[in-house]
Amino acid sequence: MIPLIPAEAVEPELPGLTEAAPALDWWLLAPLLTVFAAGVLAVLFEAFVPAGRRGLQIALAALALLTVFGLVLAQMATLPEEGALLAAGVLAVDRTVLFFQGTVAVLALVSLMLIAERRDGRDAFAAQAATVPGSEEERAHIMAGSQHTEVYPLVLFAVLGMLMFPASNDFLTMFIALEVMSLPLYLMCGLARRRRLFSQEAAVKYFLLGAFASAFFLFGIAMVYGYAGSVDFADIRAAVESGGAAVFAGGEGEPLLVMGIGLVGVGLLFKVGAVPFHNWKPDVYQGAPTPITALMASCTLVAAFGALLRVFFVPFGGSVQVWEPMLWTVAILTMVAAAIIAVTQRDVKRLLAYSSVVHAGFILTAVVANSVEGLAGAMFYLAAYGFTTLGAFAVVTLVRTKDGGQEVGDLDQWAGLGRRSPLLAGSLGLFLLAFAGIPLTSGFIGKFAVFEAAVAGGATPLVVVGVLSSAVTAFFYVRIIVVMFFRDPEGEGPTVAPAGVLTGGVIALGVAATLVLGVFPQAFLDRLLPGAEPGAEPVSVTVHQVTAASGEG
Repeated sequence: MIPLIPAEAVEPELPGLTEAAPALDWWLLAPLLTVFAAGVLAVLFEAFVPAGRRGLQIALAALALLTVFGLVLAQMATLPEEGALLAAGVLAVDRTVLFFQGTVAVLALVSLMLIAERRDGRDAFAAQAATVPGSEEERAHIMAGSQHTEVYPLVLFAVLGMLMFPASNDFLTMFIALEVMSLPLYLMCGLARRRRLFSQEAAVKYFLLGAFASAFFLFGIAMVYGYAGSVDFADIRAAVESGGAAVFAGGEGEPLLVMGIGLVGVGLLFKVGAVPFHNWKPDVYQGAPTPITALMASCTLVAAFGALLRVFFVPFGGSVQVWEPMLWTVAILTMVAAAIIAVTQRDVKRLLAYSSVVHAGFILTAVVANSVEGLAGAMFYLAAYGFTTLGAFAVVTLVRTKDGGQEVGDLDQWAGLGRRSPLLAGSLGLFLLAFAGIPLTSGFIGKFAVFEAAVAGGATPLVVVGVLSSAVTAFFYVRIIVVMFFRDPEGEGPTVAPAGVLTGGVIALGVAATLVLGVFPQAFLDRLLPGAEPGAEPVSVTVHQVTAASGEG
């Protein structure tokens, strides 16, 4: 029998039990604790406030998210340049982490405006999700005016996971953050007030595929642990640079590293919706309540890419030759396949879903660049795209069938929208032009930033594919504009629901962000990573260099 550990190998030193509680930096943990406390309090509201709790839930969620954003801004001003590790090193805080947390907080607050919007006394969510669709019990709840306010604590717990995801400094914490983020989203996808069976089908698909992706992620963690003897990011990077844990001699553990990177990559690429792990996006985006779709399209994408960037730049940063070919392949497949499939779509929400997939491919070019310029470009792209996609989905919530009922999905039924509501159609047209990367919009600056970084990093063929894919995507974006402004409607055309203060505010914020970031981007770009050396590796601006002994707050 071949021994698992060769006789000449050095047995690994296993860590002992920790007897003393870790020192905690409550100031840097404040954003996470704020959202957690608000989520717990919101659950108590559900249990003990019998009536009129909707206003309390909205106010609590909005206050928590505003507080988180304020805390993040204050931490940016006081955080040491080298960053800090928290809670015995399981969480990391640096400028990139704070950027992703602040962006998630702002986009979640804007999404909350869509979630809280009501029309004719009703919001976008089922009166009672536990009832059978079409049953007498459901009708009784509708007639009684029941309100599904559980969505607000679910949003808060999902945001908690989103804040933890890019801040994780070891794989176990990252997995916990992934599940905390995902489980509430699975539930909220099935809460639509209209087309409930379709919404529940989307939730089940998302849950099942998400469970498989989480399993791949866990298997990858196990492989990486077998290779490095640790799940801590700094320890994994050190093991990668030294050829593996002490039990491996002459690089014998490299197959474990390759399999680990691949399986962890599957889990992360699923969350960003990259091809071939994108199949959930069109069905879930179409079936979920549109405000929840907007939350996923903006906040989830930011958090997922924040985690992906950290994983490939920090623990796997010393094995670029292993994962770079994989990401090249995935980026090309994502940009090409999604662009081609999107051309055939007739439903607006499915089209926006494939648009999200294509944009994930564009951002992956920044990951391949493996530079601080690529990291900064990805950060700008995610923020700009988040505001633009929130505005686009806000417009979708207003375009209704002739009776003013459910949202219009078929693109042909959007004909004549430019005549019926020029301002609304013009806003959507601006968002679509930003998606296409037209100059003077935030989308153009985002694409230019990530493509420039990719060219500097030697990925020029990837940029060529990205530019060609952009040309293809421009076709179906312009097609929507043509349908809205230059095609005669069948009959009276679509009905436009009156934009409430909240939905109108989301559209206005989207328009403002799209124009400001497109016309005046430099002020924002200069402040993303102000101390970074041009051409340096992204790991130079991350907190992994802080040792647990010096920064375990």
